[in-house]
Amino acid sequence: MFLLPSQQIVVRLSGDSSTVECARRNVSLSKWLISQGFPAPAPSSVEQPVQVGNNVVTFWRHYPQGDRPRPGASALGVLLRQLHQLPSPPVKLEPYQPLQSLGVTLEKSVGLSDSDKTWLFERRHVLLTEYGQLEFPLGVGFIHGDAYPGNTLWDGSRPLLGDWDEFGTGPRELDLANTHQGARFGRTQEERDAFAASYGYDVTSWEGFGVLREMRDLHTLGAYIRRADAGDDDAAAELAFRVDTLRRGDTAARWNAR
Repeated sequence: MFLLPSQQIVVRLSGDSSTVECARRNVSLSKWLISQGFPAPAPSSVEQPVQVGNNVVTFWRHYPQGDRPRPGASALGVLLRQLHQLPSPPVKLEPYQPLQSLGVTLEKSVGLSDSDKTWLFERRHVLLTEYGQLEFPLGVGFIHGDAYPGNTLWDGSRPLLGDWDEFGTGPRELDLANTHQGARFGRTQEERDAFAASYGYDVTSWEGFGVLREMRDLHTLGAYIRRADAGDDDAAAELAFRVDTLRRGDTAARWNAR
């Protein structure tokens, strides 16, 4: 990702040519969201996506953020409430597949110990089984798929919800659990309460919340596994710490966000 300052355009590149259709869907979705009055980042008006060799390129309006913090948990609650009230978009919605990419990452990993890899595979299987048995009071519909305060940004004084790479159809509770799982990274009880209040529902009061929280815990490991495999010692240390806390059943341990 890089910025074209004179045009105030952000250029996003993917090195996987198989993502052409995914990029096209993301651009179409963003245009539709904006047509519905939903605060989403705007794609540039150029014809896109563009494939250049093995790279898939998309172009987006730049939103200068300055030094201020992101909109935060309360703003995200408002955005998700609005999102979950929208009709189904005229874009193909794939069923959300939790922990699918983690399975692929575990298969490819060369750095995890046999013990940790086996435990993670088994824990993933247990959680997916429990997930399949849950009843979801908010129902199934159009979801963001990776909603948390880190994917919000400012358009002037207006909060936007960005990063739509994982959108699809699934239980709406999935979009709510991530912000509460952020307690791992220092998100305060006050922030989490404000998020629940602004959305209008406290997902932590639902009996299935623990399953979604631990699924999110596992989801966060993927990037660290890949970085550790590539020789990043800091990522390897954080990964080892996270896996150790998970294996000990420590749901309150603080993790480093970077």
